Order: sequence, then C-alpha cells, then structure tokens
Amino acid sequence: AELAAALEESARLEERRAAVEQPPEPELPPSEQEPPTDFICPITTEVMSDPVMATDGHSYERKQIERWLATKSTSPMTGEALVQSFLAPNHTLRRQIREWQLARA
Repeated sequence: AELAAALEESARLEERRAAVEQPPEPELPPSEQEPPTDFICPITTEVMSDPVMATDGHSYERKQIERWLATKSTSPMTGEALVQSFLAPNHTLRRQIREWQLARA
C-alpha cells in the first residue's frame, strides 16, 4: 500500500514538473495570424475583398475570375469545363472576411 501511494505521488510530481518545464505555446497576436484558407482567392493567393462563387462551387475574387473567364471556360480549381460563366456574390464569405479583418485590426 505504501509503495502504491509512493508511486502515485511520484507520478503526480512528474506530471507537475513536465507541465512547468513545457509551458503551452503562446497564441500569436491576432495581427500575426494567417487568414483562413477559405478567405484566399485561388487565383491570386491573396485575401479576397469581393468574393463571388462560380458554377464550380468555388469562390474567387471577382475581378480575377472575370479576367480568367474572358479567355477560358474552365474552372481554375478543377480544370473542368464550366457549364455557365454565372458569378454569384458570396455575401456570407465577404462578411466573414470583414469580421476577421476587423478582429485583427
């Protein structure tokens, strides 16, 4: 019984020592955090300001996908033919990007 108690105490002390020696990594300040990948235009690899969704189901920066579609009829993401060149504003994504930008300002 004494041996078991001593082993338990030793294990507890070892856990405490490990916790003290390895402090958790500090979180980066919001200004240094990377943007979520959904916020990045696959064409420009930059955070979008006017995201639109193409018929391939992916979102792109409006000016860049319009430029792409002026000379191509394929998806920049999949390479497959786009049935239509219709672009729908992605209001939800735009709002999320703006909220993320404000949080790190």
